[in-house]
Amino acid sequence: MRTLDTLALILVVIGAVNWGLIGFFRFDLVAALFGDMSGFSRVVYALVGLAGLYAISFFGRDRETREVK
Repeated sequence: MRTLDTLALILVVIGAVNWGLIGFFRFDLVAALFGDMSGFSRVVYALVGLAGLYAISFFGRDRETREVK
């Protein structure tokens, strides 16, 4: 895996865990760690969102890999 892919995957997992905590327990981990909509928490949210958009490209790459075999 390329470094960018790994970083994007880590951020997507962080976002998924955070949304799971919000859904099940009404607990926002990012806000608890960095403050409610502080500058740093907004950066974390933005990076997670960008990583999610980048991760969409994983679907196309997976399909290409299967077709080559």
